[in-house]
Amino acid sequence: MSVSLGIPTIRGGGDAVAPLAPRRKSRKIMVGSVPVGGDAPVSVQSMTTTLTADVNSTLQQIAELTAAGCQIVRVACPSQDDAEALPAIARKSPIPVIADIHFQPKYVFAAIDAGCAAVRVNPGNIKKFDDKVGEIAKAAKDAGVPIRIGVNAGSLDKRLLEKYGKATPEALVESALWECSLFEEHDFRDIKISVKHNDPVVMIEAYRQLAAACEYPLHLGVTEAGPAFQGTIKSSVAFGALLSQGIGDTIRVSLSAPPVEEVKVGAQILESLGLRERGLEIVSCPSCGRAQVDVYTLAEQVTAGLKDFPVPLRVAVMGCVVNGPGEAREADLGVASGNGKGQIFVKGEVIKTVPEAAIVETLIEEAMRIAEEMGIEIGEDGEVSGPGAEVTVS
Repeated sequence: MSVSLGIPTIRGGGDAVAPLAPRRKSRKIMVGSVPVGGDAPVSVQSMTTTLTADVNSTLQQIAELTAAGCQIVRVACPSQDDAEALPAIARKSPIPVIADIHFQPKYVFAAIDAGCAAVRVNPGNIKKFDDKVGEIAKAAKDAGVPIRIGVNAGSLDKRLLEKYGKATPEALVESALWECSLFEEHDFRDIKISVKHNDPVVMIEAYRQLAAACEYPLHLGVTEAGPAFQGTIKSSVAFGALLSQGIGDTIRVSLSAPPVEEVKVGAQILESLGLRERGLEIVSCPSCGRAQVDVYTLAEQVTAGLKDFPVPLRVAVMGCVVNGPGEAREADLGVASGNGKGQIFVKGEVIKTVPEAAIVETLIEEAMRIAEEMGIEIGEDGEVSGPGAEVTVS
C-alpha cells in the first residue's frame, strides 16, 4: 500500500511553498498513464541497464526503479532480440515504458506495435531518418504513441556540426526544431523534446532557447554527467537553474551508477524545489567547534534508522545550542544536543531530555508514534497499512 506524501510547507504559516516561477506553458501529452506537460507535475525518469532481451532481469530492474520513485522508464532497443522482448516488457511493467531507438528505423515501428508508451528517437543516429518521418508519424498517430525527439551533443547531425563547428546550444535547438517541423508536416504533434549536453552551461542555454521557441514539453538531462558525485552536482545545478524558471516537464539524472541512484537524486531535486511531494527530510548541521556531540555519526544513524520511512517528516539533528533549539523547534521532529544529552522536540515542543546514547532510538520511536497518530501502521518489513496510508498529509 502506498502513502501519499505532503507538499513541503512553510513552518509556522501552514501555506504551501510557492514555486520559484510559474511553469512554462507547454502542450500536454500522455506517456501511457503519466501526463507530461501542461499542468502535470514534473516526472522522474530513468533507464534500465539490463539487456532488454533479458525480459526477467529488465522487469526486475523496472520494479526496483518503480519502488524508488521512478515514474517512466526507458529501455534500449539496439537489436532484433530486444525488439522481440518489448511486448512482454511493455505489458508487464508497472510504469510506462519508452523504447530507445538508434540507427534502425524498423525498431521504431516494432516498439509502437509492441505497445510501448512512447518512443525516443535520435535523429542524428538514424540513417535517412527524415525520409521515414511520414511513416513513423502515421504509425505513432494511429497507435496514440508520443515521440520524444532526443538530440544529443555527441550524436548531432553532421550537417549541423559543419554549420556551427560544434554542438552549440543553437545547433542542438535547430536540430530539434527541424525534426519537429517534419512531424508537423504530417499533422503529428504528440512530441516531447530533449537537447542534452554534458556541459551544464551549454545545456541550460539550449533549453532556454528551446523553451522560448516552441510549446512542446521538454525532457531535461545532462548527458554523460559522470560518476555519482560529479553527475549529481552537474544535474542538480542544471535542473535547478531551469526548473526554478518553470522550464522542464520530465527529468532524467544520468549517472555512472545504478539507475536507482538516478531516481533518488532526481526525486530529491524535485522535492528540494517544492515540485514533488516530500518524504523524509533530515536537517542536520555541518558540525563545528561549538558541537558537543558527534553530529556526523548521529545524523548518519538517524538517517539509517528512518530509511524508507513512508511519512513526510522533517527531522532536525543538531549539535549545539546556537542554532540547535531553533532548527529542532521548526522541524516536525528534532533534537538539540549538548553536554552528553539531547532535548527532543515534537512539533515545536520539548517533550523530553534523553542521554546522548538514547537520542537515535528516541527519535525513531517518536517518528513511529507520529505515523501511528496519522493512522499509518509500519510493519517490521516496512509494509505500510492503516486508514491513514491512503490519506494525503501536509
